[in-house]
Amino acid sequence: MFRDDTRHEVFQRLREHDLRVFAGLLTFDVLVEAAQRAGVRIWSCPLNCVTLVWLGISAAWRKSESFVTILTGTLKLLQDQEHFGQGELAQDLKKKKRRAKKKKKTSKHNPYGADPSQVTEEAFVKARQRLPIVFWLQVLLLLVERFEAEHGARMRFRRFRLLAMDGTRLTLPNEKALRDFYGRAKNGSGQHTAQAQMVLLQSPLTRLPLAYELQPLRVGEVTLARHLTKYLRTDDLLLLDAGYCSYGLMWDIHNRKAFFCLRLRRGLNLRTVQRLQGPQDRLVRWTPKDSRGQWRREKLPRSINLRLIEFRVPGYRTMKLLTNVLAPEELSYADVTRLTSNADVAKKLLPGVYHLRWQIETTYEEMKVVQQLDGGFRSKTPAGIAYEVAGHVVLYLLVRWLIVEAAAAHGVDPLRISFQNALRELLLIWPTMSVSSPEWAKKVLWPRLLKRIAAVTVPLRPGRSYPRKKKAKDKTKKSKRKKS
Repeated sequence: MFRDDTRHEVFQRLREHDLRVFAGLLTFDVLVEAAQRAGVRIWSCPLNCVTLVWLGISAAWRKSESFVTILTGTLKLLQDQEHFGQGELAQDLKKKKRRAKKKKKTSKHNPYGADPSQVTEEAFVKARQRLPIVFWLQVLLLLVERFEAEHGARMRFRRFRLLAMDGTRLTLPNEKALRDFYGRAKNGSGQHTAQAQMVLLQSPLTRLPLAYELQPLRVGEVTLARHLTKYLRTDDLLLLDAGYCSYGLMWDIHNRKAFFCLRLRRGLNLRTVQRLQGPQDRLVRWTPKDSRGQWRREKLPRSINLRLIEFRVPGYRTMKLLTNVLAPEELSYADVTRLTSNADVAKKLLPGVYHLRWQIETTYEEMKVVQQLDGGFRSKTPAGIAYEVAGHVVLYLLVRWLIVEAAAAHGVDPLRISFQNALRELLLIWPTMSVSSPEWAKKVLWPRLLKRIAAVTVPLRPGRSYPRKKKAKDKTKKSKRKKS
């Protein structure tokens, strides 16, 4: 690896300018501690792990620019200012250029050249390969820890830290390397482009992401969910959809002294043990068949005691939920079903616990559509895709943190603040933040940004319904069957 103290210093200063909008959240100390936890060294070179985090975040919200353009774009923005030539950075760059010319001629294979403010795309590609995904996860976890220290109460329901988990698929560039590694979706009409499987763990009360897994399609969502249970803590309450009704996943959560609430899947062998708050709230025991012997191999208990809660929203079929919160005084029947009794649009809507699971669907919509994560990748290799997804997740966390800061400063519900407007305001104020002094950015621009973010809220519209589109029937197959 090339060591270049001169470029290292230049790009550190450019990073400080470019990420000034997140200066109070994503500090240099966070990145250093994340590197220590991940066992990654911060080399004295321009494309070290700190610079690569900056590049990944900036690339996620500057979709039209290449990686190298983003690195040099901040310098051009600063150079275009009227008094840049008289500033400390400009004078420093001139001195470093003169020193570089006086030095002995370097090898023609040196990827940096003589200009201390330039790097090649080849150098970036090589540097990115040395950045492990575990480093990104440590950055994410550290940011969540810092957020909880300030706003932990916003993530809690009763005594529980409320969490949600769900999966999605990401559309990737249709490259052979990506199809071979991640796989591609198949259905009755044929094969499609490359896709990756993603499962996210988040806080539905703030929409803040806590951790995620990105794997090929052959790895099931339940398997990825079981990987993510290592991030659970005592007294976490995890909301899950029916697709995660897995005996092994339930025990993974239960063994960490955490709790879950998920929709009942059909065909479970449940036996009533005791009624709690009427016939629609009772203790049950699930004894799975285990015909393949999977649970015996994992040495799991033969059965698990659960609580079955049933309720019905007018106009919809009966909802059945399973949870390992067995005591009604900790999670009452009303806590779960409150939405059905307080759905009057003229009053303040108080959703039940499980209804908050839908917030993770909103998170995916904001990340994939508004932030353009889905189908907007530049990279054509698996390592590059993992790098870009990590940058998007960290960016989403930072924007969500800003939204909570704006909500706290102006007395607004963070779930009501428009994410699309928040991202737009960030893009509008970013150039001014980059060229302003740290004092002006902190005292004037930061409060102004929070005020603008809090100014636009989404309307409260309970009772909306979005029926799934019916798949078009394949008439060709039907005609072939009739002929045969």
